Amino acid sequence: MPEVKSSTLRAIALAGPTASGKTAAALAIAQEHPCEIISVDSALVYRGMDIGTAKPSAQELAQVPHHLVDIRDPLQAYSAAEFVQDAKALIDEINSRGKLALLVGGTMLYFKALFEGLDAMPPADPEVRAQIEARAFDEGWPALHAELAKVDAPTAARLSPNDSQRIQRALEVYRISGRALSSFHASPDKQVQGVAGIALVSLEPMNRAWLHERIAQRFDAMLSAGFLDEVRALRARGDLHADLPSMRCVGYRQAWELLDRQEANPGSAFAHSLLRELGINATRQLAKRQITWLRSMPQRRVIACDAPDALDQVLRAVRESL
Repeated sequence: MPEVKSSTLRAIALAGPTASGKTAAALAIAQEHPCEIISVDSALVYRGMDIGTAKPSAQELAQVPHHLVDIRDPLQAYSAAEFVQDAKALIDEINSRGKLALLVGGTMLYFKALFEGLDAMPPADPEVRAQIEARAFDEGWPALHAELAKVDAPTAARLSPNDSQRIQRALEVYRISGRALSSFHASPDKQVQGVAGIALVSLEPMNRAWLHERIAQRFDAMLSAGFLDEVRALRARGDLHADLPSMRCVGYRQAWELLDRQEANPGSAFAHSLLRELGINATRQLAKRQITWLRSMPQRRVIACDAPDALDQVLRAVRESL
């Protein structure tokens, strides 16, 4: 296995939508190059959320050192700013061991923050946030999305009318600062500086149907592995709720809502087929958003993840980047 020279890139990023084959590609890279993996995934940070996040197996985790996996309790948040801070430190540590830092995942906000830095926007304000949540309870998130469109059209245009977390944050920023969230993104002032010199390899499907089939297969595998029991165990803790970032993860949110519905109707059977339908549809929508994010990163090197020689192409791209 060749050593990574000090004059080469400090890190390589491997991104792609969910179910595009990132884990297999990362392990193949690790067979060729001395590296350690930094997870770029906002769901893998949570302990006790293994099945629904498609967390790498114990065997896969043992093949190569992994970082930023199982570092938070589901009750805690983990921000993009924290990710950038942790990733920067890890890249330095991994390089100091003479290894390549391999950033792997599908949380595109984390990648964008790492590459470009984070804008110096105001911190969260619990009182303003509570006011927005109270209005959403009375009027619904689509109504607040329409309000956002009047004060920050660019941000509203990229958000779903039911994306409560991001609508809330955009309105909160506007209420506190009097400025649109999108104006901060356009500002040269950065709260957190990005990292230069990271090559980005992107796994993207030529045929969207190929990805949809893999998404369905993976969700079925999760259900068979006991995903619903995993969600029930999280609910049984008693301190978690549906509005936490951890429980808004795709799959968990749908399962939580259906379990709420079942509890509200004692004696009713759980709608397993509906969970499958909602979970697969939500995962497809996530993949669509991930691909949209990737297309906004012109520096990426695209590999067709549904090509027969996709792994060979990834390995070639890494070799050429080093």
